[in-house]
Amino acid sequence: MSDAVLERETAQETKLGIVDCDIHPAVSTPDELLGFLPQRWRSHVKDYGTRSANPLVGTLPYPRMTPGGGMRRDAWPPSGGPPASDLAFMREQLLDPLDIEYGILQPLAAGSSTLNQELGAAMCTAINDWQIDKWTGPEPRLKGSICVTQEDTTAALAEIEARAADKSFVQIAIPPRTIEPAGRRRYWPIYEAAEHHGLPVGMHSAAAGVHTNSGTGWFSFYIEEHYAFAHSLQTVLTSMVFEGVFERFPKLKLVVVEGGFAWAAPLAWRLDREWRRMRSEVPHVKRPPSEYIRENVWFTTQPIEEPENNRHLLDTLRWMGTDRLMFSTDYPHWDFDDPRYAFKVPLTPAERAAIFRDNARQVYRLA
Repeated sequence: MSDAVLERETAQETKLGIVDCDIHPAVSTPDELLGFLPQRWRSHVKDYGTRSANPLVGTLPYPRMTPGGGMRRDAWPPSGGPPASDLAFMREQLLDPLDIEYGILQPLAAGSSTLNQELGAAMCTAINDWQIDKWTGPEPRLKGSICVTQEDTTAALAEIEARAADKSFVQIAIPPRTIEPAGRRRYWPIYEAAEHHGLPVGMHSAAAGVHTNSGTGWFSFYIEEHYAFAHSLQTVLTSMVFEGVFERFPKLKLVVVEGGFAWAAPLAWRLDREWRRMRSEVPHVKRPPSEYIRENVWFTTQPIEEPENNRHLLDTLRWMGTDRLMFSTDYPHWDFDDPRYAFKVPLTPAERAAIFRDNARQVYRLA
């Protein structure tokens, strides 16, 4: 085949039984989660709110697309409520027509980023109970993420221990914009628990957090923020590699969610080069960084980089390994990827099956 730009394929009906690794469930009303909180915290939230690093309570610093804060215009349930708040409509619009065999929930509700850490722990417990009650209990195709307060390790470990045996949950969710770099030892007990229970750690890009996505401050435009989701996840990988997380926890699985993936190859090349020059500074990093990334890290597809020449993306993907990538839709957001149209590169049937289904089944230990 020539190196000419490959023509975009027409829609493909895949009957693989797709695993969607990024579904964002929503509450029907702002007070829905309060029903899962103890009375003390219910009253606290009503009186004082859930204080986060975002100065505008209840909003994002970048409103994104309107109406609905960045949602698909057709995602509003006929029954009322926000997009992705109605299970019946999610089945009708996403799970059934697109043959979603399993969907991994990525809740974006407050909890892990709440500044009051005791309240944050209670919020995480409420979010996890809510996932079971509203989503994974009624719909076995949906699987939850254990939300934890990563800055309060004791509370995080207690929540992990309480949920690890529950097959409704398939990963531990931590935001990438943590107080300290993700590789620091304050987070190691969480990684140790994740490895012990065989649960991946999922880090989903965040529109708000303790730190900005840049190294200096808030961006001027949403387009900068949207692109910069990749920045925070690159720093996560760099920190976890050089702090020795993957050397200390060789069976730890990290899933990078909604941050792109094509940057992983040049990042690994750069890290390998610096490691060869200065490895004496980090003697605990015993192998080239690219080896840890290839063995311990997986990426979800959305948002997919789309170069003019699709062959360039294919070359990058095959350097990473098609066993490192897992399909995601980002439902119900405006940049949703439909599996029938997404990922227009000439994959072999085995590669397509791996990306759309098999890799996620293995990583998340899905039956």
